Amino acid sequence: MAYGFDTLQIHAGARPDPATGARQTPIYQSTAYVFRDADHAAALFNLQEVGYIYSRLTNPTVAVLQERIATLEGGQGAVCCSSGHAAQIMALFPLMAPGRNVVASTRLYGGTITQFSQTIKRFGWSAKFVDFDDLDAVKAAIDDDTRAVFCEAVANPGGYITDLDAISAISDKAGVPLIVDNTSATPYLCRPIEHGATLVVHSTTKYLTGNGTVTGGCVVDSGNFDWSASDKFPSLSQPEPAYHGLKFHETFGPLAFTFHGIAIGLRDLGMTMNPQAAHYTLMGIETLSLRMDRHVQNALKVAEWLENDDRVAAVTYAGLPSSPYHDRVAKICPKGAGGLFTFSLKAGYEACVKFVDAVEIFSHVANLGDTRSLVIHSASTTHRQLTEDQQKAAGAAPDVVRVSIGIEDPADLIADLDQALAKACG
Repeated sequence: MAYGFDTLQIHAGARPDPATGARQTPIYQSTAYVFRDADHAAALFNLQEVGYIYSRLTNPTVAVLQERIATLEGGQGAVCCSSGHAAQIMALFPLMAPGRNVVASTRLYGGTITQFSQTIKRFGWSAKFVDFDDLDAVKAAIDDDTRAVFCEAVANPGGYITDLDAISAISDKAGVPLIVDNTSATPYLCRPIEHGATLVVHSTTKYLTGNGTVTGGCVVDSGNFDWSASDKFPSLSQPEPAYHGLKFHETFGPLAFTFHGIAIGLRDLGMTMNPQAAHYTLMGIETLSLRMDRHVQNALKVAEWLENDDRVAAVTYAGLPSSPYHDRVAKICPKGAGGLFTFSLKAGYEACVKFVDAVEIFSHVANLGDTRSLVIHSASTTHRQLTEDQQKAAGAAPDVVRVSIGIEDPADLIADLDQALAKACG
């Protein structure tokens, strides 16, 4: 039977605990698991049987979360890890090698731009940043060494919506996977796999958990990519020495990437999600659809008010008819454009700094996707390591403030913005 989203966000992956009958998924706070006998242990270590060995690899609480997120995204499997940044490395790890590159959108979270432009160089990988509205430029950037295309469905900070269908058509033709960060949209607003994504990554820290308590990440495998169609992905198509020559794609088929992420990625990188974090995130996901509906409703009301305020130069919310990306909402995010956007102040950089110091209900923090409304001046914080040109390309220019609209009373949020603008702009 096919269940609806609201049912799946509560039940997917979970069963009453067989030992106690506990209805809520228990926190299995254990590092290791007893083998039935020596043959059972050998089968687990040879990947001949699925089970629990050690919590760096698999944990029953985390396993429920993995199945739930994979189900909501329409994927074959998922691997949870310690943060969204960890998920990005976990997604690239089986695909890349020294000398290989990823073609990435210029509209990304500032920390991702730094990770891709600086940190991955230490692995011998590189990134090419391209405006994903320029489809010819995306095509031209892909070369023989490209192993992935990367973008955000709803980009942080500006709420820009990527034309995933157009980008996936390009990546498909090139024979490389499309990786989509779906953190800002969540599977309630956008399901990238339905638009051609091979892999979906999340910072579960944000909307999926929704309460600002724990960090986490997830990589969802669509199961749709043929890793053996070329020699570009030997980690998945060729014999793996650590498992007696096992070929992941040949052995596990549509779950090849997921099994590799656990058996190689978590085993060797150790970017493990702890079971308490998984528990908090599972509880958060139970109300995901309710929260996202309210985030969207509030964001549209606040964005409309800001757009009509004389102190505001521009608002980037794609839910506004004035947005150049408004026509993508119905196609990519049919339930709404999310709760994240930016606005620029006519008074410039210094006014932005004064503004974030003046808010009272909004919290000035480096996070998004909380039930609480959040604000940050990206140019002086999350994107400060970038050049001004990079900041502008990412949607985080010096005169721009990012807001993550929570689920409070929208009239109170507007009143708070009004008083803070008065103090910042005179």
